[in-house]
Amino acid sequence: MSTLVGMQLSGRYRLDAQIGAGGMSTVYRAFDINLERRVAIKLLHREMQEDSDQLERFRREARAVAQLSHPHVVGVIDTGEDDNRPYIVFEYVEGETLKDRIRRLGRLPVDESLAYAIEIARALGSAHAHAIVHRDVKPQNVLLDPEGSAKVTDFGIARSLRDDGLTADGRVLGTTDYVSPEQALGHDVDGQSDIYSLGIVLYEMLVGDVPFHGENQVSVAMKHVREDLPDVQVMRPDVSARLAAVLDRMTEKDLALRHPDAHTVELDLEDALAAEASRTGTSTGEATAVLRTLPANTRRRLPLRLRMRIPVLLLVLMIAVAGTVIYLVTREAAERAERGRGGGTSTPAPSEQIVSVKRTSANDFDPLGDQEEHSDEALLAVDQDPGTAWTTEGYQNDTLNKPTGEPGVGLYIDADPGVNGRALEIQTEVPGWEMEIYGATERPPADQWPSDVWTKIGGGTVEKRKQRFELDTGDKEYRYYLVWITKLPPDENDVAITQLTLSAPKSER
Repeated sequence: MSTLVGMQLSGRYRLDAQIGAGGMSTVYRAFDINLERRVAIKLLHREMQEDSDQLERFRREARAVAQLSHPHVVGVIDTGEDDNRPYIVFEYVEGETLKDRIRRLGRLPVDESLAYAIEIARALGSAHAHAIVHRDVKPQNVLLDPEGSAKVTDFGIARSLRDDGLTADGRVLGTTDYVSPEQALGHDVDGQSDIYSLGIVLYEMLVGDVPFHGENQVSVAMKHVREDLPDVQVMRPDVSARLAAVLDRMTEKDLALRHPDAHTVELDLEDALAAEASRTGTSTGEATAVLRTLPANTRRRLPLRLRMRIPVLLLVLMIAVAGTVIYLVTREAAERAERGRGGGTSTPAPSEQIVSVKRTSANDFDPLGDQEEHSDEALLAVDQDPGTAWTTEGYQNDTLNKPTGEPGVGLYIDADPGVNGRALEIQTEVPGWEMEIYGATERPPADQWPSDVWTKIGGGTVEKRKQRFELDTGDKEYRYYLVWITKLPPDENDVAITQLTLSAPKSER
């Protein structure tokens, strides 16, 4: 079908870009003109309007997800019809799918895999509590937001256990790579089918591939019915026996032996995550956030430093290393406990103040490459710790080689809800690199450069380890401030930023 980018639905939603398509509908990134925010819109294909079953299934999705209000479910905002074509408006989640992440990284860290599985299980538990079975649980239907949290989407073939089914007996819906044995056989399914599919998703996160391959979808579906999954500990020896046992139970073909509900799965996965963190003494990625949400009795199994929140942990470490900085660390911990934000360590001009930003406000920016530039290190550029840094990837011959366009890579901070920035102080380990500073009022697209959202407001050569750059904003309040690196230091293959500190007029914050 032809693209509809540029048109407005119901005089309110402007379709800006196509971001997905299926046999039944197309998904667009759109802009809500009334509320001035980005949304995602699923628009039914025109040819589907004549199919009463497809039309009802589409409307059912809106009714089903509208019942759910959960942090790990992509929520429905609105529904409507334009020129007799129905559409559903969802919250817009900036980020990649879990499938994209697996394709990009291969197998994921064990604790990160468990964290995502826990968040998905919590989402499914909420759906099942409303008598809604997803029936198409797969990593393509899990979005990862900018903070790394998982959100389940696409309830397009979801079925309410309170309704009569639209699908004739024997017809299989869902993706066969993740289909449960009972669904593959065309049987009625309940929440245990979603649990099996989640088990396959967890297997793929741990191994980097689905368990079964075949000549066609039918052959793959029949393997789910007849064959045991390959031993996950053989495929990945660092998977613990405890986790392997949980995975085996999730993917049991006998319903009497499989987990009875999503909450039971969640508890087993939480125990496995706590055991993994206790065994390794560390946590990575989203696992760090999920560990803080574990029940108290489960958290007690964690090492002491993983039970503490970061400011308290830093305080303990600093006391052990140097008692002379107790006052500074205590003050920072108190400020963060009160505001949840980190202040600056620099001294602003008399008429200015440091713009306080969240630890999660820093974002890597690599639109000319693979859209990934050490994203897990980004927060280190705003953590007020001179001993940590965000670094670019390594580039040969002192040049930011990129597949397309002029060389460049960057890091931007989110000064929500927006400020009239006066200056940006950059601290770096090795000076001598060149950069430009840009401002934007809306979140920039991750794969476009240059982009109309950015306005150049400063720049120059970073000649010192700590240097202030004046900003020319024209008194405009920008939310996003980007340091766009255009040239590496002489004889160096990367750039390290230990701290970005934004200042604004005192009247603003």
